[in-house]
Amino acid sequence: MKPTLLVLAAGMGSRYGGLKQMDPMGPHGETVLDYSVYDAIRAGFGRVVFIIREDFAEAFQQGVGARFANRIQVDYAFQKSDDLPTGFSTPEGRSKPWGTAHAVRSARKLVKEPFAVINADDFYGSDAYLRAAKFLTTPQASNAKAHYAMVGYPLINTLSDHGDVNRGICTLDDHGLLSSVEEYVKIERDADGVVRGNSLDGARKSVTEDAPVSMNFWAFTPSFFDYLETGFTDFLTHFGQQEKSEYYIPTAVDALIRSGKADCTVLETTSRWFGVTYPDDKKHVVASIAKLIESGEYPAPLS
Repeated sequence: MKPTLLVLAAGMGSRYGGLKQMDPMGPHGETVLDYSVYDAIRAGFGRVVFIIREDFAEAFQQGVGARFANRIQVDYAFQKSDDLPTGFSTPEGRSKPWGTAHAVRSARKLVKEPFAVINADDFYGSDAYLRAAKFLTTPQASNAKAHYAMVGYPLINTLSDHGDVNRGICTLDDHGLLSSVEEYVKIERDADGVVRGNSLDGARKSVTEDAPVSMNFWAFTPSFFDYLETGFTDFLTHFGQQEKSEYYIPTAVDALIRSGKADCTVLETTSRWFGVTYPDDKKHVVASIAKLIESGEYPAPLS
């Protein structure tokens, strides 16, 4: 069974200033998503599921999804702020969804096979997809634990010159397995040259520049949906009345690792990551894609 690629595309890109998932980056109008799906297809993925919001579904389906209809099976799931476990309701005044783990949960009725998760606006590189596909199609040990994976990149290679970023800072054990992952927000190099970020408790801390970070490229089996339901229920119990609280994938994975219910292999990759968090990042992405085309990594136009 071929794995599925789950693409988180519900964000409108508020810091970027527009729907960056549709912004051309390649020399012939290709978007970052075009390259992501191209890499996934040649790595052996058999389906792509876009997680989007209903309010821009038609524009997304016509402007992005239609590009791939003749090359790979395309499906859609909708992230809704009121899609909650039984017994919970959206607090008054809240309109935004509940974060990346909630976005993945949106596909629980569609995805029954091993799957990878990526952000729609991040360029991960072809080698990353090959490693994720290999992991998802390789039989794992049968024991009490679920076996997941994450593609890791050094933090220093994922910063932006134009503003702060959010990252999941990872700690590995001696076997290359993820031992913990902590979400940090507002990571940037401060005036004194030290890279710092805010942990979820609000404390601002220095972070190691070469620490492996999660760029939200994950590899899961369908068991993850069951764990998400339990974890999201617990999250809502404790934080569900907060107007801006969010349930992150790294938080969910970290809880499973700490409880002994899962392990997570960190997949080292030769690919370079780059993204478009801010408008000024676009020049770097366009130039980086041009270099990859020049080296023969991608055809132009992308076919």
